Amino acid sequence: MSTFSTHNFANQKALIRVDFNVPVKNGVITDDTRIQGALPTIKKVLADGGSVILMSHWGRPLKDIEKKPNLTLADFSLKPVVPYLGNLLGIEVQFADDCISEDAVKKAAELKPGQVLLLENLRYYKQEEKGDKEFAEKLSKLGDVYVNDAFGTAHRAHASTAVIAQFFPGDKKMFGLLMEGEVMAAEKVMHNNQKPFTAIIGGAKVSDKILIIEQLLDRATDIIIGGGMAYTFFKAEGGQIGNSLCEDDRMDMAIALLKKAEEKGVCIHLPADSIIADKFAADADTSSSLSNEIPAGWMGLDIGQMAIAQFCKIISKSKTILWNGPMGVFEMDKFQHGSKAIALAVAEATKHGAYSLVGGGDSVAAVNKFALADKVSYVSTGGGAMLEYFEGKELPGIAAIKD
Repeated sequence: MSTFSTHNFANQKALIRVDFNVPVKNGVITDDTRIQGALPTIKKVLADGGSVILMSHWGRPLKDIEKKPNLTLADFSLKPVVPYLGNLLGIEVQFADDCISEDAVKKAAELKPGQVLLLENLRYYKQEEKGDKEFAEKLSKLGDVYVNDAFGTAHRAHASTAVIAQFFPGDKKMFGLLMEGEVMAAEKVMHNNQKPFTAIIGGAKVSDKILIIEQLLDRATDIIIGGGMAYTFFKAEGGQIGNSLCEDDRMDMAIALLKKAEEKGVCIHLPADSIIADKFAADADTSSSLSNEIPAGWMGLDIGQMAIAQFCKIISKSKTILWNGPMGVFEMDKFQHGSKAIALAVAEATKHGAYSLVGGGDSVAAVNKFALADKVSYVSTGGGAMLEYFEGKELPGIAAIKD
């Protein structure tokens, strides 16, 4: 495996797998975090005197078209990224209307140092998600060097992320700067952390986070649990949770996790109180309640003031912080206070020397919403990939480069 930072790309075509699967509304990119994340890698190749061929997926075109026949492949085109990326780089970005067609091969072959070519959505081909070797080989012929900078897809054994690497010798395949940064940040939190280590785990379902909590029981000193998943724990302990979200089939698992944490000397913190609502809506009537005494007909949609004070105190004493999942339905203004308070507490702890990693789509959206992304140590671009890494799984996109 070669190292991106020390590789000289002069007169080489770098075939870079990026993750440009960004949210687009009415043809306008609404969150460019993933594009911004790829810029340092692209700029380094160009500065060396190399050229760049970018490949990415966007959405799930073949599956979505099957469900909604009114959609066409054009609805999943990466074309809107072209002017946006060109503006960020300050150069014209070329576009190939396919990823392995004659047009793509010709444009890649004619690319001169300092130029950038973006290929059309890889997922126009079912072979991409199937990890098809022949498809991967066709893609590999477009460049001299393979760079994987798409941490967000590192957990998928797809053609462009895991299979393609075998067609490049060891010194011609490497992680990009974003991927390097992601792996280093994750390693620091999971294997080289300073104590106290606090993991803040939120989101809707316990079932989505069981594996990560189990891994953290061997590493963290404190685990803060918020969001909808907290109410499964409260109900399992005999509490009243009204209409709050609950996975009844996971209550035994919740009790087992609490018991295991106690045995390992890890403190699991549940929110003492909640902001409750009479319906799941932005215009709902709200009140506050102890989290295990929520009246019938009401549901917990955010953590309350006691929980905020309780959690912020723990965070302030931490040397390492992992945040995965919001504390409530932060997309609605009435239920964003818990997540905002946690984001501010993490930023404050970081300012005083803690190492903080925010990973997972909703947590990242929260720190971006509250304009605190630059106040934490690292913001991960890979939701599912980061989650699987923390669950202790080997990521195919990482293994392919290391092997």
